[in-house]
Amino acid sequence: MDHREREYWEKAAGFHGHVCGGLAIGFQAARYAIKLLELTFSEDEQVVCISENDACGVDAIQAVLGCSVGKGNLLFHMTGKQAFSFYNRKTRKGVRLYLKTRTPKGLAKEEACRFYLECSPEELFAVSEPGLKVPERARLFRSVTCARCGEITAENQVRVENGEFLCPDCLDQYDRFSV
Repeated sequence: MDHREREYWEKAAGFHGHVCGGLAIGFQAARYAIKLLELTFSEDEQVVCISENDACGVDAIQAVLGCSVGKGNLLFHMTGKQAFSFYNRKTRKGVRLYLKTRTPKGLAKEEACRFYLECSPEELFAVSEPGLKVPERARLFRSVTCARCGEITAENQVRVENGEFLCPDCLDQYDRFSV
């Protein structure tokens, strides 16, 4: 790792709270995405990540690339895979990185972290075209008051039941297949 990458690693570790193999996976994915897509830290929504998991590596992606749920440029497509799709809105290019190399069995936590950090990103990840198109930019929605609980809810989350606007928590779920 060069000096800049060492700073990124320390930033990711500080954000996450500890170092582990999962954080190293996300760090390496972010490093590789920077290289493949010519990315820089995303001040707004120029860089987008769709993560297929909600594990430790996502924290490294947030710290290194500036993707976050609040900005709307970190989204989850939960498959349980160590896979991340990255997009550069400026160039309209994207890649999907899938972790193809796993640690040898029996490594301690520190050894697993070192293993992932010592591998090159090219060794760790299979690269392909993203299966999902780049998401639209985050929208701002009007606020609506739930008729039942009185809490303010984003308009896109409200449902109508018997002519009343209800938040997801107050809505009586209708599913004919549940027992």
